[in-house]
Amino acid sequence: MAQTTEKPVGPPDGQAPPNPRPSRAPRVHRAWFVAAVTFVTIIGAAAFASLPGLLIEPLHEDFDWSRGTIGFAVSVNLALYGLTAPFAAALMDRFGIRRIVAAALTVIALGSVLTVWMTAPWQLVLFWGVLVGLGSGSMALAFAATVTNRWFVARRGLVTGILTAAGASGQLVFLPLLSWQVEHHGWRPAAVTVSLAALAVVPFVWLLLRDHPADVGLAPYGGDYADKPAPVTGAARRAVTVLFKAARTGPFWLLAGTFAICGASTNGLVKTHFVPAAHDHGMPVTAAAGLLAVIGVFDVVGTIASGWFTDRFEARRLLAVYYALRGISLLFLPMLLAPSVHPPMLFFIVFYGLDWVATVPPTIALCREHYGEDSAIVFGWVLASHQVGAAAVAFAGGVARDVFGSYDVVWYASGALCAAAALMSLVIRRSRTEGLSLTGA
Repeated sequence: MAQTTEKPVGPPDGQAPPNPRPSRAPRVHRAWFVAAVTFVTIIGAAAFASLPGLLIEPLHEDFDWSRGTIGFAVSVNLALYGLTAPFAAALMDRFGIRRIVAAALTVIALGSVLTVWMTAPWQLVLFWGVLVGLGSGSMALAFAATVTNRWFVARRGLVTGILTAAGASGQLVFLPLLSWQVEHHGWRPAAVTVSLAALAVVPFVWLLLRDHPADVGLAPYGGDYADKPAPVTGAARRAVTVLFKAARTGPFWLLAGTFAICGASTNGLVKTHFVPAAHDHGMPVTAAAGLLAVIGVFDVVGTIASGWFTDRFEARRLLAVYYALRGISLLFLPMLLAPSVHPPMLFFIVFYGLDWVATVPPTIALCREHYGEDSAIVFGWVLASHQVGAAAVAFAGGVARDVFGSYDVVWYASGALCAAAALMSLVIRRSRTEGLSLTGA
């Protein structure tokens, strides 16, 4: 962790912070500990994101539900994950990060454990789609964006990359375990594991996470001291107001469009359908899940590197490169699926993994550049488009498999969409008034 030697910058004369400030700056800034707790929280919550792709075949076999029906439940989950995010960002401004994230983890645990007793498709939609979707959306990437915006001025791109990579790290931790459970003990123990993982993180959030640097009498890392702002009322109204104002600007629609394609080509397609697609070609479920876990390994490297690049290079050009490379890799995937793992498939896994969510740091940077103090909420809406794109392909992929007997058409269509996203990224213009607040405009 980086060290800071900056002198503490206190509040104006006569104004005391809520908590006494230390006489000198700590060797390791508290912001890094907050980032570490956030990282662990996202890892624990990543368990629920690892499970949908492993459930399709077991639920199809246990209940004889079509893949389209199961894909619909996953699509509801993904859509709510995105649509909840901007309201969650506003709620964090109103009630604090700790309360919202702790409540979200509890809802995730409840929704996951209730699936153990389901007997009908509507229950899968309610428990996994609605409850887990609402809970996961409340602590989506908007959570990472809010923590980064409040606690860091310097190294924002790097921290964003690290926190984004936490989801991949969680995938790395949980996918092998969950796939082993599904293979040897059925899907129900895996659902219970997801519930326990979410609950296990709640004490860390409640005891160690702090909402704002002023709560502990500090300036944000690399910035000047500022008093903690008063709670913002009207969270839902603010989220909608920010949306309407952002929707009048061109960059918002370009960012939303590119991020919708990002979701379609990652969460909606690969995370949901890679395991059943590989299984169609004779690959064991555990081997396919292991490949997804390896994607998580290289995703960590790629996302942190992307954060470092975002601090140094133009974000829109980075996005164009990322989407172009992802599209090329997806076009080759149908030719690589086989009963066993071979070197060309490993090359795809490494290549695709480095690009998995490398798009997040430059997208957040562009939101910050164009929308300033409201950037976390704007990013929440951009993330909503990501999840709507993911939801559409999660459902369409299942239907395509039922209709055509394979996933090939979906791989090719997603590759073409990524090419379109690369072109859209280059159209985004630089902000003339960097950091303009929409609510203050």
